[in-house]
Parts: sequence; C-alpha cells; structure tokens
Amino acid sequence: MKKKVLRTSGLLALTAVFIFFFVRSVNWNQVLSHIVGINLLFFLLIIPFSPLHFFTRAFRWKFLLKPEKKDVAYLNMVKANIVGFTVTFLFPGRLGEVVKPIYLARKENMRQGYVIGTVVVERIFDMFTNCLFLGLFLLARPLYAGFYSLEPDSLRSLTFWGLVGVGIASGILLLTLAMYFFREKAVGGVSFLVKRFPAAWREKTILFVREFIDGLKFFHSVGSFFLYILLSFVVWLGVIFFYWLFFMVYGLKLPFFLMVPYIFLTMVGASLPTPGMIGGFDYFSRLGMTSLYGLEASMAVGMTLVVHTLQVVVTCVLGYAILAREGLSLGEVKKMGEARKT
Repeated sequence: MKKKVLRTSGLLALTAVFIFFFVRSVNWNQVLSHIVGINLLFFLLIIPFSPLHFFTRAFRWKFLLKPEKKDVAYLNMVKANIVGFTVTFLFPGRLGEVVKPIYLARKENMRQGYVIGTVVVERIFDMFTNCLFLGLFLLARPLYAGFYSLEPDSLRSLTFWGLVGVGIASGILLLTLAMYFFREKAVGGVSFLVKRFPAAWREKTILFVREFIDGLKFFHSVGSFFLYILLSFVVWLGVIFFYWLFFMVYGLKLPFFLMVPYIFLTMVGASLPTPGMIGGFDYFSRLGMTSLYGLEASMAVGMTLVVHTLQVVVTCVLGYAILAREGLSLGEVKKMGEARKT
C-alpha cells in the first residue's frame, strides 16, 4: 500500500509540474476565445477521424498475433485498443497498456503473456517510427528551407529528443531481440533474479517471460520485420492526418510533412505515465505549436485543450459503450490491469 501511495504521489507531482509549464504566461480570456472560436462545422466533420488509429492499430496488431492464433476477430482487436486507451485516459501509470492485451487474451482465449509481449513490440515500433519520421524531416531541411526554417533552439530541442528516443527505443529493441534469440539464457537470467521469491510467484513469473518471448515470433524473418515497419508507417501517417485536419479547424493550412515534428513531440509527452496524459501531452503540444509554428502561447494552449478533450471524450464514450454492452464496469477492467502489474 505504501509503495502504491508513493508511486501515485510521484505521478501526481509530475503531472502538476507539466501543467504549470503548460498554463504559465497565458491570457485566459484569449485562451477561451481560441477554445470557442473554431470552425464548428469543420470541427464536427473531423470528429470521426479521431478514432481512426484504433482501426489501423488493430490491423497492424493482427500480424503480431498470427503465430499464436490466425483467426483473431478484427473487431475484438479494435475494442481492445479502445478499452485500453480509455483506461489510460482515466487512470495514471499507463494502465491501459496492460488492460488492452489482457482484455483481448480473455476474449480470444489466448495466453496473456504472449499478447502482452506483442503490445511491448508495438510500443517499441511506435517510438522507432516517430524517430525515423523526425530523422527524415531533419535530413530533408534543404528541400524546404526556402519557405520554412526552424529556429536554432527548436532544432536543438528536436535533435535532443530525437536522440533520446532513438537511444531508448534501440536499447529496448536490442534487449527484446536478445531475449528472443537467446531464449533459454534469458529465462535462466530471470530465474536467477527471482529465485528468492515464493515458489508460486516464481513459477508464474517464469511462465510469463516464456509467453512474452513467444510473442516475438513474428520477427523470425527480415521480411516480417520490414512489413511491420510499413504497417507502423500506416498507423502514424493516419495520426498525422488527423492532426493536420485539426489544425485546419483553426485556419492553419500547413504542409502535411510539417506536422511530423509536432507529432513527435506530442508522442514524447503522451509517453509519460501521467493520468489521462494530462500535463505531459499538453506541455509538449504547446511547445510544438509555439516553437515550430510560431503560434502565440494562448492560442497553443486553447488548441491543445480542444484536441486533448476531443480525443478523451470520443475514446471514453466508445470505451464505456463497449464495456456496457459486455456487462463490464470500468472498475473491473482497472483491476484486471492492476492484478497483472502486481
């Protein structure tokens, strides 16, 4: 209990810090005017594009699940993504990342450890895809220098976060691949680390590790590896498309490729384990809008509040509808994730 309280307190403190930097030095009357001063008709038209990534993520996920079960229902994968993001939006600690695979594993009668392993792979490739997009954007600077230039500080910031992302993603990927190619040594190493724990817990942990490694079977060939990269491109190009449309709600008609660094920054913020991505996503969104596109701080805050609220509301409405239809409560799926975490 004490550990849980300390962890929650730490996450709330982190959230408060980012909220402070998000809202500082803004005129709230101007923020309000930007919140309500949207093209309402166009805003309503883009709402259906908000959940687009649930469908592209589900299509990509199917390829990771094939070695375990070939006929996983596509709709169940879509539902699992929506329920997972709903939990992530409403609770701290990225709990939805655990709920998502457990929900699908129960629906499809699959091994939980295996499905959790595929979700870890998803997140690694999400980081890689965004880092790759950012790298291509920075390398292509000579092509767009004539009509768009980055401020030196913004360029340094993007380069720094790009290197951080590459470093973290590379480390996790190498560790994951090492576990797959040196399976027995990896299991032996885990067995050594948990040998002093109770037998039941130790056996459960070792079984989970074996199932997790099984979840990496999709990458048995180079072709599979590059296919998954291509599918990750599809997922994130869809995300970029939605934000590109959202900027148009405010009359900001940016070239599509100029959304790449903004999406990268919001991904960094959304990766932080704050409740509902509050604070982290918001601060990095404001940072991107002001430093990349020169928007005034109050406008950046107003736009961020609108797009963040849109995503939370749409996702949670869909998530609640799915859970209600299946006779599940939010508390039940929350406990589902907490049980696996502990």
